[in-house]
Amino acid sequence: MGEKKAIIPANGVQLDGDLALPKGTPGVVAFAHGSGSSRLSPRNTYVARVLNEAGIGTLLFDLLTREEDRDYQIRFNIELLTERLIAATCWLEKNPDTAALKLGYFGASTGAAAALQAAAESGGKVSAVVSRGGRPDLAGREALERVVCPTLLIVGGYDDVVIGLNRAAYALMNCPKELMIVPGASHLFEEPGTLEKVAELAAAWFRRCLL
Repeated sequence: MGEKKAIIPANGVQLDGDLALPKGTPGVVAFAHGSGSSRLSPRNTYVARVLNEAGIGTLLFDLLTREEDRDYQIRFNIELLTERLIAATCWLEKNPDTAALKLGYFGASTGAAAALQAAAESGGKVSAVVSRGGRPDLAGREALERVVCPTLLIVGGYDDVVIGLNRAAYALMNCPKELMIVPGASHLFEEPGTLEKVAELAAAWFRRCLL
């Protein structure tokens, strides 16, 4: 498997990333982490490793610079996070190793809203989205209604408020979609076996949509 460091230009800043491409992969999944996290998120790196083992490429990258991440308001600036994800998408489209690959997004928490907004703006270029413990409601009604790619929303069974927000967003979406609730899981999927279930669901979704 090919693993490379990535430097992604985005409106005057440079974002660090890690690109992993299993041999013969049909697609690559760009990860959009949640607020206060980074490309080194242990939950996202675990899911990425499972995707790699399933033959799917991954791009883990920092949505914000270290300086930006110190500003609490910037962490929740969905429009900025979306711009950064679109910048990473452009980088993947220009990179010789990934230009011909299908594209997916994996979003966690606020990153899920950015993933859905970016998918809505992509004009059909994005083949699949998976949200883990996400806030798809923050993407806004207009974006949710414009998403066309198959979308999987995964929520923990103990995450009552977020379940409600996901159900409301799900109702607005017109694309092929599923809402999966993982029993016994809280918002961060810290309970034994729950993150493994997320990774299993995500891998199956992306393999179906990116092959």
